[in-house]
Amino acid sequence: MSRKHRAAGLALLALAACARPEPPPDTLTLAPASFSDLPGWAADRVAEAVPALARSCAKIRTLPPGRALGVGGTAGDWLPPCEALAGVPAGDDAAARAYFERWFTPYAAGNNGVRRGLFTGYYEPELKGTRAPSAAFPAPLYKRPPDLVMVELADFGEQWKGQRIAGRVLAGRLKPYEDRAAIEAGALRGKGLELLWVDDPVGAFFLQIQGSGRVTLPDGREVRVGYAGQNGHKYVAIGKELIDRGELTREEVSLQSIRAWLQAHPDQAADLMNRNPSYVFFQELTGDQPNGAQGVPLTPRRSLAVDPKFVPYGMPVWLDAEDPVNAGARLRRLLVAQDTGGAIRGPVRGDVFWGHGPDAEQRAGVMKSAGEYWLLLPRGVTPAG
Repeated sequence: MSRKHRAAGLALLALAACARPEPPPDTLTLAPASFSDLPGWAADRVAEAVPALARSCAKIRTLPPGRALGVGGTAGDWLPPCEALAGVPAGDDAAARAYFERWFTPYAAGNNGVRRGLFTGYYEPELKGTRAPSAAFPAPLYKRPPDLVMVELADFGEQWKGQRIAGRVLAGRLKPYEDRAAIEAGALRGKGLELLWVDDPVGAFFLQIQGSGRVTLPDGREVRVGYAGQNGHKYVAIGKELIDRGELTREEVSLQSIRAWLQAHPDQAADLMNRNPSYVFFQELTGDQPNGAQGVPLTPRRSLAVDPKFVPYGMPVWLDAEDPVNAGARLRRLLVAQDTGGAIRGPVRGDVFWGHGPDAEQRAGVMKSAGEYWLLLPRGVTPAG
């Protein structure tokens, strides 16, 4: 080997030695715990989580008893605790606490043993809208297109649990659907898919991120809209784009700061929003609350969006995280995993549903809290691995 080639080889070896090893793939790790390990367990109004769990139980009862629920065992394992839930008096925190301690075992969740994760919040935005377009209401909310095909990959193999794709069938093959930029440019215009028109394109963008909201019509009536489908493109956080551009720091990024930037830069707003190719379609809703991905109404302050690849829907979760609005305080409460979202990925990742109104918007908009959580598994269920 020549001196030149020998030197090049040594340089490559040096670079290889300095290269960072590939991180291990995300893996949910669970460590058995007791209720005395849950910070603040004795102080929470746990009875407020009982109606949320009851809704999830009603959904689980419709499943075949042998249906696997990931680390939560099978649907049959949930039948005894779900039946016992009916005996918990409404609003009785002591009885609710005794119920959970009787029927569940806490497990500290980690990602390859790392307990700390990120917890954010979401809410129902409130917009002004109309049934017909006008100069004052230029932004359409689209219904789900009839040719949109959404595929749950878990139907084809357990290894793809929590993953989905979407598109349209062309010549017998599933092809990607139009992205946000194409839809905003008019790809769906004139097809009769407009559900409502709203007055604020930026508000419509955030409505898609939240997944549901309330639209007030000129006559004062309120129309509730919720998720009906998604175009299959990966969600991209435009807050990261603003960080990369140097427009905002990581600490400054929030729903409020991103919206303020978009409103202050109308000439750049559309381009920035189009950096997120994901697009959500809506339907009109009935009832008081939107449905989560589990197919049950969400409970403000008690429903949690999770990554279903790791955490099954319906599972009670004890959260200990930084309070989003009170510096130095902790957010410690019992929630139920009932939803998911495009940005909710990983074994220790959650999104708290805060409801609607100014307080919910404030809490959800600024929440990016470090924290930990414990999964409550039915007694007798031993999670695989």
